[in-house]
This record gives sequence, structure tokens and C-alpha cells, in this order.
Amino acid sequence: MSNRHIIKAGDNVVFRMPSGQTRVHKVDDKATISLGKFGTFPSSRLLGHPFGLTYEIVDSGILRVMQPEVVKELEETQATNEYIEDVGQAVQPLTFEEIEALKKSGTAASDIINMQITSHANYELKTEFSKEKYRKRKQAKFNKTFTALPPSPSNLLSHIVAQQPSRVQHLRIDTLAQMLTFTNVQEDGRYIVVEDCAGLIVGAVLERMGGKGTLLTIHDADSPPAHHILNQMNLTPEELAPLRVLNWATADESHTPVFPPTSPSGKKTKSERERRRLEKRKEAIDLVLQTREDLFAGEWDAMIVVSQYEPMSIVRRLGKYLAGSANCVIHSPYNSVLADLQVKLRQQGGWLNLQPTEGWLRRYQVLPGRTHPDMNVQGSGGWLLHAIKVYDDPSASSIVHWEFQAKKRRKLNEAGASASGSAPETPAEETVEDRETGGAADEEVVEAALVEADEEMQVDQSSGEVGLDADASGDGQRYPAGAEQTVIEPLESAS
Repeated sequence: MSNRHIIKAGDNVVFRMPSGQTRVHKVDDKATISLGKFGTFPSSRLLGHPFGLTYEIVDSGILRVMQPEVVKELEETQATNEYIEDVGQAVQPLTFEEIEALKKSGTAASDIINMQITSHANYELKTEFSKEKYRKRKQAKFNKTFTALPPSPSNLLSHIVAQQPSRVQHLRIDTLAQMLTFTNVQEDGRYIVVEDCAGLIVGAVLERMGGKGTLLTIHDADSPPAHHILNQMNLTPEELAPLRVLNWATADESHTPVFPPTSPSGKKTKSERERRRLEKRKEAIDLVLQTREDLFAGEWDAMIVVSQYEPMSIVRRLGKYLAGSANCVIHSPYNSVLADLQVKLRQQGGWLNLQPTEGWLRRYQVLPGRTHPDMNVQGSGGWLLHAIKVYDDPSASSIVHWEFQAKKRRKLNEAGASASGSAPETPAEETVEDRETGGAADEEVVEAALVEADEEMQVDQSSGEVGLDADASGDGQRYPAGAEQTVIEPLESAS
């Protein structure tokens, strides 16, 4: 696998400007990248350099690597901003026209900033913290610098959230991390993803899988989905190999897909180009049929749902294909949607640990003497509902299983007593040999007793009576109808 930390031709790069804004461009041999007022440069100058470096755009599109800035300790003084009045040109005589003339003449950004600081009438009256903030603000405005970042899921998510959060269902980086953690995404796993985030979730899962396993994504279009974000992640063909795609029609067991012909019609000889086209079509059809078989075979490890569709309909369609103890995570920007889903899944059964959660994230500025949380942050990253799939087997219940075994013991004792002509034994005197052979009873009598016990158990299960009023003493007896039972009342608080 190639080195992902080096910028290569055809790679996408996230450019972060001094103002904090980001842009995504593809680096090519002959392309020119424009960053607006920050300048333009040939993208070939980035080839072979590692991600994460900060560059300055100088004359003629030449890039100069900048050294990391050293954070300086600021000393507090007696200065105060209480009596400072910033009234435009009265404190800053350098006009906008003069600054533009300096920029056109090729004056360095650092020189322009120093000229503004020198000509500022109240700069020396500011506190040291205000001076540093003023300098940072001017650097973000005039410096022609940028940082080349890798198109990781976190960087792309931050880029999209700053522009249009609805494209990714208002996801946040901590919410995405929780989803991948809840579903335990790793190599050699088998996962189902239903998302409307332009391939962000699919790309994040594929990145963790490392080219091993199977990832099935289901969408609502006849043609393959346009995963714009996935195409920007610089994933190699090996990392994309686990991806499989179905639409909702082909993901239905009752649906019979109709495919175009894969063999030439008639005896007319086809060209080489037509023959290759038919071979590719046949390979695509075989892959769809194989993916359907894999889906219907079940035993998938986890499922992630980040969709605009009603989540219960998705869980009802695909939840049956999950393996036992498989994780299922559903995301929604709205708490009420997941609260309703939680109630429905509890009523349906087959799910454990139904927990809705909302993440909390706040970024901090960490500087000597200036550490504080950011004031402008994203309000919410949405809600998550995490559930664990279990097999809904009524005989797995401890109460039901105990009741069933108690009935079998009573029937065996009665059958043994009738065969030997003696009184039936109590369950406490029953031995292992008695349970295996039915005591001295005839085998046919014991078999008939077992069949009768099974039939009674099925009747009790269908009527919902099993285990509702079982005696905790373990003797298999029930409370008689109308019997008085002890109810523990909560203690009243002392007045």
C-alpha cells in the first residue's frame, strides 16, 4: 500500500486558510489552484511533499514552507482597554486605498501588518492579550498562507459542516466517532450501512476496515450512488475492495431483479468493444446476485443508519439479517424520532441495551494565560440510538424454562407411578437416572407423558400464562385463582 502521508498526482487536498475557512482541490501535474485573495500557484509544487505543512505564496506562485510558530508566554501588565476608543481613521490613519496599493506593489504581508501596528494610535494602550489578538486578526487577513491537510473523514466533515450541515444530517466529529466505536468497526468485519451523507459514513468505515471484510451499502437509486465525499478521501482500490452496493428493490427477498442480456443476440458477430462491454455487464450482474445471497444469508456484524427515511422501516427490513449480539446504531438530528423508535423496538422484542445518547463537544483554545472554550460552536451533532440484536427465543427465558422443566418432572413422576402402581415421587427425590429413564416407568408411558407436557407448554405459551405467577420456592406450583398475594408498598417519607 502506498504512503498516504505524501501528496501524489490525483490526490485531493484540504486547504485551510489563515481565516479558518477550508477548500478542497485535486492536485494534478498541470492544474493551477486558486485560493481567492490568498493567491494562485501550480499544484505540481505540492507533489512529493507531506501533508500538514504550512506554505506561504510568494511572487510568481512560488511556495515557501513556513516554520511552526512558537507560542510565547505573555506577561500581564497594568494596562487596560477601558479607555480605548477605536473610531476608525482617528486611530488608524492608514487607509484602505493605501493598503491596497501596498499589496499591489508586492509589499510583504508582515510589512503591511507592522505598518498598521506602528501607525495605530492606541496600540500601546492595549493589554498584551489584546495586542496578540490584534496581530492574529491582521495575519488572518493579509497573510498569503495555507496549510495542506489530508482529506480524512474529520477534515472533510468539518469542511462540509461549515458550509452546509444538512448535507451530512448535522453530524459532528464526536458523533461519527461514537458510531464507529459502538459498532466496533475493524478488519475482516461484515457491516451494513444505510446513509444519506454523500458517502461520508461509508468512507469512514472503509478506512477502518483496511481493505479486509465486507461493507454493504443500500440506497434508493437504480444506478450506483454518487458518493461525492467518498471520492475525495484518496482511498486506494485495495481499500475500496470490500464495498458492495444494492438498492432497496434488490435488497428485498420477494423481488426478482431483471437484468439486461449478457450474450449477443442472434448469430451476428460482435466487435471486440461490444464483447468487453457484455463481459463487464455479466460481472456486474454476478456481483449483484452474490451480494444478494450474502445479505439474505445473514450473520452481519453491525449496522449503521444515518438516513432521512423513517428508521423503523429500515430496521424492520434489515435487522433480521444481523447476527446475535450484533450492534445497531441509528442517528437522527431529532430526539423525538429516536424516542419513538426506542418504544417500537422494545415492543417488538429481539433488542437489548436500547440507549439514546447525545454527545457533547466543546473546543478549547489552549494558550498560556489564555485558555478558554470557543464561543462559536455547533449546537448539536444529533442523537444516537444504540441497540444489541438478540435472538428472540421464548424457551431462553429462565422463568419459562423452569416452568417447562417442572411440568416434565410432574408428568414423568405420574407416568412412573402409574406403571409401578406406587405413589408419585416428589421432584426433590428425583435422581439423574430417574430423569433420564423415567424411573421404572415403561418407555412408551414416559414418551406419552413428555408429549403431553410439551403440548400443555405450547398451550400455556400461546395464552401468555407461563411464568406470570410462578412460585419462587421452585416447587412448580401456581397460585390458585383468587389467592391473596403480598404486595410490597413503597415507604412513605416521614413528615
